[in-house]
Amino acid sequence: MDITISCNKTEITEILLLGFSGSRTLKVLLFFQCIVIYIMSISVNFMIICLFFKIRDLRIPMYFFLCHLSVNDIMLSTSVVPNLLFTLIGDGETISVSACVTQFFCCNFFTGVECLLLTVMSYDRFLAICNPLRYVTIMTSKHSLYLVTWAWFPMFFSVLTLTITICHSGFFGCNILDNIYCDYSPLLEISCSDIFIVELLKLVLNIILVLFPVVFVITSYIRIILAILKISTSTGRQKAFSTCISHLTVVCTYYGILIAKYTVPSKGQSSNVNKIISLVYTMVTPLFNPIIYSIRNQDVQKALSKALRL
Repeated sequence: MDITISCNKTEITEILLLGFSGSRTLKVLLFFQCIVIYIMSISVNFMIICLFFKIRDLRIPMYFFLCHLSVNDIMLSTSVVPNLLFTLIGDGETISVSACVTQFFCCNFFTGVECLLLTVMSYDRFLAICNPLRYVTIMTSKHSLYLVTWAWFPMFFSVLTLTITICHSGFFGCNILDNIYCDYSPLLEISCSDIFIVELLKLVLNIILVLFPVVFVITSYIRIILAILKISTSTGRQKAFSTCISHLTVVCTYYGILIAKYTVPSKGQSSNVNKIISLVYTMVTPLFNPIIYSIRNQDVQKALSKALRL
């Protein structure tokens, strides 16, 4: 693969995303696999959204939040997959700096929204199991709308602030990013902004919008498990646990992959491993989420059967 590296002090106007390295046959195979997974992901998440609006039995807070999670998963995959496919059919994909910055914003925005939506869904399960008598009066339609608004809007302005801070001084140096999309670390390397300020801002935002929600989720599930153990009958414990097992599975998968993504180095011999983890996070996880909720959820299964009969 013949790549011309631009590593001077002139301002960068275009960026080359290398994507995956390997033989042409391997890239073609991965190309078709990505298309299949992407189509399946869009289809399954769109099915969840349609069921929510079509079946009145699903118009409760739990599925309202799941609907927003499906919308977010569709947007997350769509922000990455199209450019990724172009990198697979060619020797990388050249995109403008503005397109790269936009992709960076979208990926981080939808990643953050997913974190907050999972937090909101943990709160919903906490109220349903630990405070069932007051659940209906607390989790009203207005309150549910307020919670999802809290998930979308603060994250939008936070990621927008981070994006502006990174790119306001322009980009200089190498115009090649050895990644499948415009991620934080590769983009920061070519940014002329003050790295200390950017890192400090990112740290503050991570503490407020990631660490606190993670602590809340862990605390909520500790209290949920303690509440379930206090239920006297085994049938009651099983029923209570079944209402939150799907969400707990999604939470563990989401944070497990996210931790791996930011733990594995993005350079050197581990770069391809990091790319694979990024691929799993942006493509497989959005497919995995609705499937997990559908497999273990009788309400979704009944709603799907009802919709197919209509």
